Amino acid sequence: MQGFIVSTAFHESLPESDDSHLVQQSLHGDAQSFRLLYRRHEKRVRTILYQLCDASVLDDLVQDVFLRAWRGLPKFRQTAKFSTWLYRIAWNVASDYRQSAARGRTQLQELTKQAPMRQESPDVMHLHYQDLVQRGLNELSAAHRTVLVLHDLEEVPQKDIAEILEIPVGTVKSRLFHARAAMRQFFDHEGVQI
Repeated sequence: MQGFIVSTAFHESLPESDDSHLVQQSLHGDAQSFRLLYRRHEKRVRTILYQLCDASVLDDLVQDVFLRAWRGLPKFRQTAKFSTWLYRIAWNVASDYRQSAARGRTQLQELTKQAPMRQESPDVMHLHYQDLVQRGLNELSAAHRTVLVLHDLEEVPQKDIAEILEIPVGTVKSRLFHARAAMRQFFDHEGVQI
């Protein structure tokens, strides 16, 4: 079932030891090392935020994640993986954004409604399925959507998701099961067989 959503994220195989070295260099004031960390992880952070928040604020949220990471780097536990720590920050930024929007700050949603329509692409079916997946994700609770995006789209291991979200692995498995079931039901309702 994991492959039922096509990930558009860019995955690089990056040894964590390289991240650790870059973190150490960054802590010693080497801004170039932090730029390299940004380049390595920016696309995955962007994809996670895209699935959890409004596209109209994506650039700002990505910058917020890396600004928080830069400021919090001295507190980073070297025993943890940098990517796991960074994705936890991304999840916090997404949660903060959703809470802010829920408190009545709908100005950003109005901007999305006014955005120009996308031009037709040669691959109309691909766009249709991307839209369908996005609408399905929007039907999920934030907790289920987060686990599904991290696991099925970003291929983050369940153990790392548990650490990012600060929940037991069993809860991750349960949320993933229910999120997939809800997506199957949504697709069935839309007449799409997976």
